[in-house]
Order: sequence, then structure tokens, then C-alpha cells
Amino acid sequence: MAVGGGLALYHVLGVATCVALLYFTFGEVDLRHISLSSLPASGFGFGSGAGPSSSSSRAAAAVTAPFVERRGAQLFLDGQPFYPNGWNSYWLMDQAVEPRSRDRVSRMFRAAAEMGLTVCRSWAFNDGAYNALQVSPGHFDTRVFKALDWVVVEAGRHGVRLILSLANNLEAYGGKTQYVRWAWEEGVGLSASNDSFFYDPAIRDYFKAYLKTLLTRKNHLTGVEYRDDPTILAWELMNEPRCTTDPSGDTLQRWIEEMAAYVKSIDKKHLLTVGTEGFYGPTSPESKRDVNPGVWKDNNYGSDFIRNAKIPDIDFASIHLYPDTWLQKQHATVNEKLQFVKRWVSSHIEDGDKELNKPVLTTEFGLSHRAQGFDPSHRDVFYKAIYDIVYASASRGGAGAAALVWQLAPEGMEEFHDDYSVVPSEHPSLRRLIKKQSCRLAKLRPGVGEEAKRVLAACAAGSS
Repeated sequence: MAVGGGLALYHVLGVATCVALLYFTFGEVDLRHISLSSLPASGFGFGSGAGPSSSSSRAAAAVTAPFVERRGAQLFLDGQPFYPNGWNSYWLMDQAVEPRSRDRVSRMFRAAAEMGLTVCRSWAFNDGAYNALQVSPGHFDTRVFKALDWVVVEAGRHGVRLILSLANNLEAYGGKTQYVRWAWEEGVGLSASNDSFFYDPAIRDYFKAYLKTLLTRKNHLTGVEYRDDPTILAWELMNEPRCTTDPSGDTLQRWIEEMAAYVKSIDKKHLLTVGTEGFYGPTSPESKRDVNPGVWKDNNYGSDFIRNAKIPDIDFASIHLYPDTWLQKQHATVNEKLQFVKRWVSSHIEDGDKELNKPVLTTEFGLSHRAQGFDPSHRDVFYKAIYDIVYASASRGGAGAAALVWQLAPEGMEEFHDDYSVVPSEHPSLRRLIKKQSCRLAKLRPGVGEEAKRVLAACAAGSS
């Protein structure tokens, strides 16, 4: 083993030395013609430092894999309905910037692959914050972009597709607040209100410039532009967009229409979603608004689920689900929360089937460990209820396309934990539940496509 590892290291050092010599002699070197499959996993200096060469071959193949597409209310892959299981790890790009933390990303992908998870939702934004991707409007940190390049390659190496969110309604990682601040500082902002992100022409131009730069970014490891890379399953316009200053929903609707059309003018290959939480708005019937939780019944924060999702350039709808937070003021019991969970997910899948003719993904769901009376077994019960509804929909070819747990992390990432974080290795029963969902969804299309084969192989590896 030591001899083999040493030889691999010499090969890597030899390639690196040649590249460095060429770089300093002739300038920047195009690495596209160096095959990923010819190098160990760490061959570009951005790898995890471990992993068989077959994984590198998978990374090279990932950029030639088929794209996930939509046909009516279903996702399709390789000509067959596609019902993946997935998770959230919002911090992938951030942790890939520094070599000392990069292994966290690889460990998360490995843990996910062992559970049969094939879709991860993560942030492709960091505006003006620490390790910012966009340092100021239209100006980007190449070091951070290279980290995102590596995340995309590493995801493909582990058979994972990415849903990448493009902005944040919240202030974390900059968010719409940072865009408003930039416009205000440059003397072109119309208002100091965070909601001016949605209607200020200067800010909309800032955001479009960011979108164009990101979508046309050429991955320095593969030479493939993001808009041409099937490792990316979909783009998400914003994490949980809200425009509280316009409860009619018109302002947010216009922004979604404008930005969705702009994204599709640049990238027609990838799916696109809004990133909404699922609140029914003023254009929905009373029976649907009654599904809204607690104080959200008549206060949708400017979103309008069905109206937003009907926009032609939007390929699938998304919902989020946090029963303990949303029903906190009602002092809901565990059983009342469970009933709400079932009604919320079922109602939106019904919308996808009957009203939208589009897939519906539960792109975030979680249960807080700080909730009054919380017991770890509650998560198993709640998550199983969501998984059962999604599986029932998938079994009949319905719109319930997937559910992505918020959030998973490997060991040693306590500083990134929130009330909902789960370290799979520390929660065996939940880990088994997640894997069981992956396995039964994959068995709906056995032997079809590499994704299904990988999941079924993980399932065959055991139930632990």
C-alpha cells in the first residue's frame, strides 16, 4: 500500500511540476485535455486526497451524463421517471475554499452515497460575506469559484446531482440585504428596504450580471460551463423568497417571471425552480389558504404558491416544512404537528398533479431538537410520514418527486449545526429510514440508469 501510494504521489507531483513549468513559461494552462480518469482523486490539488481512480473516472463521465428533464408532472432521466432521494448541505462551497476543510465535503458525499442519496441542495451564492463568491457587484473571487468548480466535480464523482440556489432571502451569506446595501452605497438604490431587491432596476441588473457569470462559468477542472454540466440538476432562483411589503404577491411574481425568463435565455438545459416555501396566496381558493399554518393563513409574505409555480419557465415547484416553528404559537401537540405535515405535503402534491402538471419537491423539511417535548424518535415518525407520501405518489407516477432533509453534516461540523442538523452516523435509526426511502424509490426503476444502479448497490451493501 505504501509503495502504491508513493508511486501515485510521484505521478501527481510530476504532472504538477510540468503544469507549473508551463504556467510560468507561457501563462495560464488549459487543463481540459488532461483526463480526469488518468489522475488520482487529488490530481488537481482540489481533491479530497483519497479515493480510487474509478471515482475519478465517474467524475469524467459525469459531464457527459444525461440531463434530468421534466415531462408533465414527473422528472425523467434516461427516458424513465426519476424519483430521487436527497438532502441539504448548504455549506459545500464555503467549506471547499480552504484545503483544511475540504474533506468535510467529500465525507458528506461519501456518507450520502452510502444512504443511497443522489441529490443535494446547496448554496451557489455568497455575497459580500466571509469567503464571498461575489465580492461586489459583478466582481468575483476566483478562489471561491474554483471551490465551487471542485464541489461540482466531487458531486459527480460520488454520483450526486446538485440543486444550486442562487440567492438568499435571509441575511446569511449576504442575501438580498447585501444587494440593497451595494446599491445604496453606490448611490443608485431606490430604497433601503430589503424588498427593493425585487423591484429596483439597478439591483435587478446586479443580479442578472451575477446570473450570467455563474451560468456561463467554465469549470477550471473540466472545461465545461455550468450551463452544460448535467451534474447540476436544477437552479433555484432564491432560498425562501418573501416580499412582505406587497402582500398581493404582484411584486414577487414579476420578479420571478423576469428572472426565470433571463435564466432560460442563457441556460435551456437545466431545470429551474423558484425556491418558495409553499404558502398559498390571495389567488388561491379559501380551501387552500386554510392549509397554511397558523399565522401564515392570511399572511403569505408576498408569495403565492400556485401562481408562482404556474410561470411557464418554472419547471418544478418546491415546498418547505417546519411544523414545530410554524405551529409554535398554536402550542400544537406532536399529533397535531404530524397531521399538519401530512396535509401540507399531500395538498401540494395534489396541486402538482391537478393544477400545475409539474413535479413538486419538498426541498427542505426538518424537526427542531429544541422543540418543547422533543424526542429523537419524533424525527423518525415525522420523516417517515413525509417519505411515505412521496413514495405513494412516486408509485403511481404522481407529482411528488422527492423530499430533501434539512440538513445533514459529517462529524466535526458543530459550528455549522442549527436546530435541525443531523449527523447520520450519530442517529442510526434515522440513517436507516433515509436509506430505506432511497432503496424503495430506486426499486421503482431497477436497472435503469447509473443513478439507480448505484443506489441499488448501496442497498445491497446492507441495512446499517
